[in-house]
Amino acid sequence: MATRSTVRERYSFANLDEPLELPDLIAIQRESFQWFLEEGLANTFRDISPIKDFSEALQLELEFDPFDEDLRPPPKFSVEECKEKDMTYSAPIFVRARFMNRNTGEIKEQTVFMGDLPAMTDKGTFIINGTERVVVSQLVRSPGVIFEPGERYRLRNLTKHQLVKGTIHPYRGEWMEFDVEHRPGKDVTCGTRVARKRRLGIFTLLRALGYDEANAPGFLDRFVSEFDFLEGQW
Repeated sequence: MATRSTVRERYSFANLDEPLELPDLIAIQRESFQWFLEEGLANTFRDISPIKDFSEALQLELEFDPFDEDLRPPPKFSVEECKEKDMTYSAPIFVRARFMNRNTGEIKEQTVFMGDLPAMTDKGTFIINGTERVVVSQLVRSPGVIFEPGERYRLRNLTKHQLVKGTIHPYRGEWMEFDVEHRPGKDVTCGTRVARKRRLGIFTLLRALGYDEANAPGFLDRFVSEFDFLEGQW
């Protein structure tokens, strides 16, 4: 017959009698989302407003006040109701849209529904279709230009060619990579990749940006004279 194990007494030799208070581990998530609601959304609407047509005769302004309950009302349902009914815990977002016609002087104002924005619970989670989910923070590379010199090997015959690569990390948008390659027995080439897609020639990108003979006479010639190793590619 098994006997119950006796409880051992444990002695503490720590300097502190009480354990340290546990910090708020989800404060970063809550503060970040609160900043997004109170400042981030308004900054985004200010960045894209006003929206004009090509002739600038028509103009659309979007105004958003995060502290106006008419534009940012509270969620319609509670967290418990969303879990029980498999709904998303969210709140509607509205903006005041002002349409102006400079030719006629006509101005129209209207409150426009932009969509339902998921709301964060007190525990720092989101309720999506009745399921509680959490957003995991990750490190994001800072905007700037990074250069990476090195060598690369071809898999078929293991021949080596030099590679110098520079990557532009913008604050917004896709990454853009520039590389200079020198394969054995071939001329030096310079190419670019946008969003890590297929490699394009550097001159194809420059022409697409408008640096051709029609829009910028002599630019490509000066570019090649500065980087003479691209003369074969040009």
